[in-house]
Amino acid sequence: MNTYEHSVYLDAPKCNGCTTCLKHCPTEAIRIRDNRAVINEGRCIDCGECIRVCPQSAKKAKCSKLSAMDGFKWKIALPAPTLYGQFENLDDVDYVLDGLLKIGFDDVFEVSAAAELVSAYTRVYLKNNTVKKPVISSACPVVLRLIGLRFPSLKENIIKMLPPMEVAAMLARDKAKREHPELRDEEIGVCFISPCPAKASYVKNGFADYKSRVDCVVAVNDIYFQLISAMKYGAEVKSLSNSGMIGIGWASSGGEATAIFNDSYLAADGIDNVIKVLDQVENGNIPPLEFIELNACTGGCVGGVMTIQNPFIAKARLQALRRYLPVSQNFLTDEQKEKLPEDVLFKEMPVYKPISRLSDSMQESMRMMSEIQKLKSELPCIDCGSCGAPNCRAFAEDVVKKQAKIEDCLIRQHKLKEGEDK
Repeated sequence: MNTYEHSVYLDAPKCNGCTTCLKHCPTEAIRIRDNRAVINEGRCIDCGECIRVCPQSAKKAKCSKLSAMDGFKWKIALPAPTLYGQFENLDDVDYVLDGLLKIGFDDVFEVSAAAELVSAYTRVYLKNNTVKKPVISSACPVVLRLIGLRFPSLKENIIKMLPPMEVAAMLARDKAKREHPELRDEEIGVCFISPCPAKASYVKNGFADYKSRVDCVVAVNDIYFQLISAMKYGAEVKSLSNSGMIGIGWASSGGEATAIFNDSYLAADGIDNVIKVLDQVENGNIPPLEFIELNACTGGCVGGVMTIQNPFIAKARLQALRRYLPVSQNFLTDEQKEKLPEDVLFKEMPVYKPISRLSDSMQESMRMMSEIQKLKSELPCIDCGSCGAPNCRAFAEDVVKKQAKIEDCLIRQHKLKEGEDK
């Protein structure tokens, strides 16, 4: 039984059964049945590609509303650095942070500040000769779930470090309790302002034995207009920002990798490119590397489907914003440089059933594979999608699994009929 709670869902009345999402889903999690898309929850990685390409806007992201924070006595906002790239002519991050306080938050803690600490922790982590190289970043939850489902042999390459969102939540809670000792844990609410639905899934489901310290996830595009109304350019605001070039750079592809101060890295963005890189890493077909940064969204987090701005414009704005910032404002203590704190590490990866596994029995899997190959050879192999599957190979698998009928291949049926007529 699948217990993974997803944040990408289908608004069925809007779906007209076109095959656009079918062709773009990177894990072949979508089928068309009875003129409607159907999402296989066991395969879905919440990447949001279906949301991005659906012409009917029938795929949506499920996140919290800001009102979800009303039940907490002390409300903390965790803005992702992507948020800063959404605003035109922004020359000071403090306008955004002040705006968050004006719309109801009691405190803000920048995820970009936590990202600078994670970069510093990563530099320490890479010095350990016992870790498996190349080390793959754990920052993108889509990539983590993709590896678990499709590339399980690479799980040991993933850096066992919490993403900046979680480190920020931990530090923000500690700060609140330190400054307000009268607050109980349950009275402190932490809200992450996210560019992508995968972060919401991460918070809902936790990560193996780790339970998220974030209480709710609000979409960037849901809070944007409230912020626009609250932000007053030119007005005097408090100095609240505590991050530099490194932290804000995490919003764009390559920002995390360059922050390790090591040229032996690779950075890739866009889910198709991510899959190609993982294929090559699994096959050993890459040069020796220390670190790999992978972002499911084009351009990095700035390309998330819950943003407002074109990712390339957002990236350009962030570049301009970073220009006069210090390199970093967050540094490790001497003790942290010697040994990483246990509370920033996770111990184990979630266990998923690999999507390539046909059966729990090796003998049965081999038999099914043989049937799939035989059936595929009888199909037209033009991957038209009219059968409701993304390609002929996937359709053959559906038929062997008894999830579809061979008669659903309209082209094959038409050719058979033509043969009978002759």
